[in-house]
Amino acid sequence: MSRNAFSTRGLTKVYGEGETAVHALRGVDLDIPEGEFVVLLGPSGSGKSTLLNIIGGLDRATAGDAWFLDQELTAMTDRQLTRYRRDHVGFVFQFYNLMPSLTAHENVELVTEIAEDPMTAEAALDLVGLANRAGHFPSELSGGEQQRVAIARAIAKNPTVLFCDEPTGALDSATGRAVLTALKDVNERLGATVMIVTHAAATAKMADRVIHFSDGAIREVVSNATKLAPEDIEW
Repeated sequence: MSRNAFSTRGLTKVYGEGETAVHALRGVDLDIPEGEFVVLLGPSGSGKSTLLNIIGGLDRATAGDAWFLDQELTAMTDRQLTRYRRDHVGFVFQFYNLMPSLTAHENVELVTEIAEDPMTAEAALDLVGLANRAGHFPSELSGGEQQRVAIARAIAKNPTVLFCDEPTGALDSATGRAVLTALKDVNERLGATVMIVTHAAATAKMADRVIHFSDGAIREVVSNATKLAPEDIEW
């Protein structure tokens, strides 16, 4: 029986106070088994990115509990959360955040210098199909290629989990499919738990599990008996 990569109980996040308070999460209960490809689906402001930030160790909950395996994230100190992010978590965002003065290889290599058991930058770039672009600077790469470099950078540390916040939001259909293929390969070849935040409903068809968010709460969790390949997704 697989164990849960993440569990939350009553997870709540409130910004501000009084009448102007914003309830970003409203008591979320959730279990994510290890090794799954999970899509968090919902409109902007529904709470999905807030959840990702809390279980990714980037933000703290107002109330409730969250666990990564047997570690209680919501009880960690700032130093412990930093170690958790360094040792276990890879992040991919909508905007690539690459260093413009560094080549693709050098951008990926930055992470390998601080990770405990990294793969080589060459291996990470090869995994996302960019071994032949290693010497190029970000300005010499397309948007899809830059995003795949960002994925290579995130996976070079051999993360246990990979969090992706709107990773195809700025891409056209062809480059978006290439990025989703890279994420699928990370999930299948490295065994990493992959969680994608998106408002693009079509992406859900390639997931093991789809979590529908609305107004800070989970409205529905759907498991896909049959998954589509990224190239078969209608954009």
